Amino acid sequence: MMKTVLLATAAVLALSVGGVASASAAGKAPSIASGHTQFTAQKFNLSPKKKGDVLYNQNSNDASDAIDSQVFESTFSEYDDQGADDFTVPKKGSWTITGVDVTGQFFNGSGPATSEDVTFYENASGIPGSAVKGGTFTNLNGSASGGSFSITLPKKGMKLKAGTYWVSVQANCSFSGGCGEWGWEVSSVQHGNPAQWQNPGGGFGVCPTWGPLETCVGSTGPDFMFELLGKAKK
Repeated sequence: MMKTVLLATAAVLALSVGGVASASAAGKAPSIASGHTQFTAQKFNLSPKKKGDVLYNQNSNDASDAIDSQVFESTFSEYDDQGADDFTVPKKGSWTITGVDVTGQFFNGSGPATSEDVTFYENASGIPGSAVKGGTFTNLNGSASGGSFSITLPKKGMKLKAGTYWVSVQANCSFSGGCGEWGWEVSSVQHGNPAQWQNPGGGFGVCPTWGPLETCVGSTGPDFMFELLGKAKK
């Protein structure tokens, strides 16, 4: 059964009920999240090019929320928003990440996304810091199943030494062009630091800089669903 996602503040809730939600029905403005029936995380059939070990996996414990993480068309650029979640490369080792799998769904439209952007960030006291050098990948075309993506990183992938990092996935999705919105599925279990979310353009009126997912949008879980694939070196 569909359920309503409550937003973090009364002001944002009022915007959702009185402005964003009604405008979305008319195709005029995005909404921040979609509540839906729980489902099992998508299992992907990885291509030979992408085959690798599962380095990290929190692609489970679906909390029945999908939170927008998207680059909109220029008309709605103030709604461009971004989710990110952390992971840790073990001490005295390194990872070469060649694939990022995320569970998600489309709402206020049926997709598909034009492409996906993946960005890796340094850790800055429990939130995303500066982008890792060479860690920004734009206009990727991952294998899609509904709103879930299995994304292969180009060239040799992303090599990371031991430490904590953040990964962000955004869909390039035209709201007015029929794609609608892409929501990154929320996990009910916290791994490491709480997932972060931001809306720098202020279209949603909350968290113009990084803030905890549950605080910013009142989601039913603290983390996003994703897994990383590649090779580990000790």
